[in-house]
Amino acid sequence: MVSVAVFAGTFDPFTVGHLDIVRRASTHFETLYVSVCPNPGKQLPRFSLEQRLELIRDAVRGIDNVRVAHFEGLLVEHCRLVGADCIVRGIRSGQDVEYERMLESVNKKLDSKIETIFLLSKPEYCHISSSLVRQLMDINIGIEDLVPNAENGIFKRMND
Repeated sequence: MVSVAVFAGTFDPFTVGHLDIVRRASTHFETLYVSVCPNPGKQLPRFSLEQRLELIRDAVRGIDNVRVAHFEGLLVEHCRLVGADCIVRGIRSGQDVEYERMLESVNKKLDSKIETIFLLSKPEYCHISSSLVRQLMDINIGIEDLVPNAENGIFKRMND
C-alpha cells in the first residue's frame, strides 16, 4: 500500500478546489504532503512563498495526516526526499488531462517507482483556478467562495 504522497503546485493562491483534492487524497495515504513549488513557465507569483505556505497551513489545519512543505527542483527528487511513492494531481477538464499526462510521463522516466494518481475535480470546483482568483482580486470582486480562508489578512493586504 502507498503510504506517502505529494500534492504539489504553485498554489498562488490555494483554492477551495485544491482543498477538496487534499481532503479526498488524505483519506488514501498515511501522509500527504502539500508542497509548494516554483513553476518557471508561469508568471512571478502574486503571493510570496511564506504567504502561500501560511494560507495552506491555515486551510489544512485539522487534517492530521497532511504536512505542508516547499521545494525547488524536480518533483520526483522532492518525492524521494520525503519518502513519497505517489504524486497526486487534480484534473478539472480535458485540457488538464493532456498536460498532466505529459507530466506523468516525464516523471515516470525520471523515477519509474513513483506513481501518479489523478483525482477528478468535483463539478462545483471545475471552474476555479488560482488564475481566476488573482483576476478577480485585480478588479476587487469578492473571492470568498473561491478560497478556503478569505478572511485571512493576507488577502486583505493584497487588495489594499
